[in-house]
Amino acid sequence: VQLVESGGGLVQAGGSLRLSCTASGFAFHDATIGWFRQAPGKEREGVSCVNIRDGATYYADSVKGRFAISSDNAENTAYLQMNNLRPEDTAVYYCAPSPWCCTGSGCYKGPALGQGTQVTVSS
Repeated sequence: VQLVESGGGLVQAGGSLRLSCTASGFAFHDATIGWFRQAPGKEREGVSCVNIRDGATYYADSVKGRFAISSDNAENTAYLQMNNLRPEDTAVYYCAPSPWCCTGSGCYKGPALGQGTQVTVSS
């Protein structure tokens, strides 16, 4: 199982970024993909999740209305479109496969995640 995150960067508050999570080594079409983030000194937070099979999506209250998760089965890739970014969104963003589909602080209890992608929002 391998997931590679990309798309992070430095943006001003109010700006947008689209993160990508490219997966291999498992049945992507039958999985869930969760996005998590961790800021320095803070607990890891489940941000959003998509059930690839039925398209169901889930969001943490902190990002509802601003972030949108989607997936492309042909590319084995999940995306996180982040709009109206705020300085408090600054964090390293990670993705994880099933069974880690959860939102909120501390919900992830799985193995160590990959390198992630850094998102920095300036005020």
